[in-house]
Amino acid sequence: MTTKKHTVRVTILNEEYAIRSDTSPDDTRAIAAHLDEAIRAVMSTGAVVDSNRAVVLAALQVTGELFEARAALAAATESMQTLGEYVRPLLPPVKRQGASVNA
Repeated sequence: MTTKKHTVRVTILNEEYAIRSDTSPDDTRAIAAHLDEAIRAVMSTGAVVDSNRAVVLAALQVTGELFEARAALAAATESMQTLGEYVRPLLPPVKRQGASVNA
């Protein structure tokens, strides 16, 4: 199955880009806006004047957010699996088979 590619124009740090992606146009705009906001936040500190350096620092910040979200998801998944293992013996025998949580 092929996903339809969309071309969306976004503005990041006053530069316009045409982004071609299979992500929805609204999501693409939201992602670009988040990156633009992160770059501007780095630049607003006054410690970074060079836009290329600000982009790298903002990319590191956004990547840090991604890693934190992945860790939180992994922790939530582990908690759900632990809860499933605790609850499974409490279920009626007929429901225990379908209650298996796959990792």
